[in-house]
Amino acid sequence: MYGWKKVYRNILVVGILLAFNTGLSQASPITIEAQGSFTVGGSYKQHEGTWVQENFISEAGQRAYGDFAYVEYQKPINAKKLPLIFQHGGAQSKRTWESGPDGREGFNTMFLRAGYSVYLVDQPRSGEANLSTEAVTPDTPWASNPMYGDKTLYVLSRIGHYDENGNPVPNAQFPDGETNYQAFQQSWTIGSGPLDNDLNADVLTKLFQQQKDGAVLVSHSMGGTIGWRAAIRTDKVKAIIAYEPGGTPFLFPQTEMPRINEARFKALSASAVGVPMDDFLKLTKIPIILYYGDYIKMGSENVGEDKWGTEYAMAQQFVETINRHGGDAMLVHLPDIGIKGNSHFLMQEKNNRQIMELALKWLHEKGLDG
Repeated sequence: MYGWKKVYRNILVVGILLAFNTGLSQASPITIEAQGSFTVGGSYKQHEGTWVQENFISEAGQRAYGDFAYVEYQKPINAKKLPLIFQHGGAQSKRTWESGPDGREGFNTMFLRAGYSVYLVDQPRSGEANLSTEAVTPDTPWASNPMYGDKTLYVLSRIGHYDENGNPVPNAQFPDGETNYQAFQQSWTIGSGPLDNDLNADVLTKLFQQQKDGAVLVSHSMGGTIGWRAAIRTDKVKAIIAYEPGGTPFLFPQTEMPRINEARFKALSASAVGVPMDDFLKLTKIPIILYYGDYIKMGSENVGEDKWGTEYAMAQQFVETINRHGGDAMLVHLPDIGIKGNSHFLMQEKNNRQIMELALKWLHEKGLDG
């Protein structure tokens, strides 16, 4: 009998060591108090005429619903006071915050393990909220199928480059291999209606207003401008963590517009819009932090590096303007603090736990982790 116990113990020890070495030790069970999904906002258009069963597929007399957000949430036992609301970027969805291309744990469950309730948003006309009351217009970004853009999106996102044979070569922190390349390319979504940053901000604001004590916004890329606008619309946004905001306008006081640095391809240049000073000053009332990864350089021959060089320069001016008016904004360029090799999708890469822990430390420093 003793011999079997010894064998079992040895098997258990080996299993624990294997789990540790493969990273599975981090995948301990999470106790959830509540989870679910719901929609926020939305509207409908009424078609003229009268609906009759004899012509039940006719548009006459029917409504077209759309322009809402889809929200998926999880709340851990003994959750912290302020939940985290995650806003994705352009041509993306809530998948941004879920498992990475190689299956590694995503921010959604990482922050859940840290005690935060997590709300993942599919913004209007994207992902699982893809009903629109407006038809796609010629200027709707990434609106067509098939979407022939794998190389464009790979380079613009600074995931890597291509060798002389056209094979993808990932940057340091992005997991390599054809399987991971394909998983990344399958994360994109098409726009089902015109991109409307104010509509998206209005709907996001409604979600924040449902939070009794407010919430912390976590945004990415084109979601940056949606976040700035939501924080102007409601005082329920208690802080903003923005991962590489850009691709849509930064906000500035109308009387203090920034310098525009043009990218090699002018349409990719960072942009800004002016708002009344009273609105801008609302951004000075909450702590804001912006994180940018590696491979950012204006004037680079790499289109993505050059484009994000202009965005980073705009972010510098944005942060400076907020702080000049008494705000609390911080810009972190990861290579400057010794974290190198990250692309635009830093939340999905090999060191995403290290990236996430930076945010945890900041939340603690700001007293937002109670």
